[in-house]
Amino acid sequence: MHLVSQYRLFAVPSALLKTIVLSTAVISTVILSGCASKPQINNVTRYATAPDYYTVRSGDTLSGIAARYGLGYVSVAEMNDIASPYRIYVGQSLRLKDSGSRRSTTTQAVTQAAPIQRQTVQLPTNPAKPTAPVAANIPIAPVSSSKVSALRWVKPSNGSVLQNFNLANNIKGIRYAGNVGDAIYAAADGQVVYAADGLKEYGNLILIKHVNGYISAYAHNSKMNVKSGENVTAGQKIAEMGASGTNRTMLEFQVRLDGKPIDPIQVLPIN
Repeated sequence: MHLVSQYRLFAVPSALLKTIVLSTAVISTVILSGCASKPQINNVTRYATAPDYYTVRSGDTLSGIAARYGLGYVSVAEMNDIASPYRIYVGQSLRLKDSGSRRSTTTQAVTQAAPIQRQTVQLPTNPAKPTAPVAANIPIAPVSSSKVSALRWVKPSNGSVLQNFNLANNIKGIRYAGNVGDAIYAAADGQVVYAADGLKEYGNLILIKHVNGYISAYAHNSKMNVKSGENVTAGQKIAEMGASGTNRTMLEFQVRLDGKPIDPIQVLPIN
C-alpha cells in the first residue's frame, strides 16, 4: 500500500510532463503554420517605367536602354527600324512603346543661325600679253536696257581717255589719264566688296558690287578712301588716281556683268 501511494506520487508529474510536451507540440505547429502562411519576399528585379520615346544621351547603347526598361533590344531596334549592328546617336529619339504611329528616329540636326555669307567676287584676272596682234575686234553683246536703267551711272574720272575697251588687245575697260591725286568716283550706287592690293598688276584695286549683276573695278589708285563692306553712291569720291601696279599714272576702269567684262561705254553717260 505504501508502495502504491509512492508510485502515484511519481505518476502525477509524468502526466503533467506529457501535457506540457503535447502543448508545446501544438504551439510549435501553430507557429510553423503561421510562418508558412506569410508571403515570401522574392528578390524580383524592378525596371523603370518605359516612356513612349527616349532621347539618346552620351554613353547610351541600345542594349543598355532596353535593359533599363526591361525590354528586348532587338524589339526596340525593330520598332525604330535600326539594323544590325544597332548603332544609335546622341540626340536620336527612340520609340520604346509600340503605339501604332511612328515618329522619325533619325537624328535631328540642331538648327543654327545661318552664318553671314560673304559674296564671292571674281577679281579681274591678270592681264595676259597677246602672243600676236589681232586685227579684228571681238564683238560684244549689247547690255539689256532694263538692267542699265535700274542704275544711275556716272563717269569715274574727269581725265581724258587713254585707251578704250578692246578685248582683242586684252584691254578689259577704259583707261583714263590724269595726275596723282585726281579724284576717282563711284560709277554707280553699290557696296564695296574689295579694297586692297592683292593683285600686283592692278595695284590698289577697288571693286564695287551693284544691282542686277554689275561689278565695277577701279585700278592703280594711289590712295583708297573706302573699305570693304561700305555702301557708296554714284559720284562719291572713293580713291585718288595713281600708278600702283603700272608704269604711268592712270585709272583703269572696268565693268563686269555676271562676271564677264563688258564695254563701259554701254552703261556710262555719253557726256
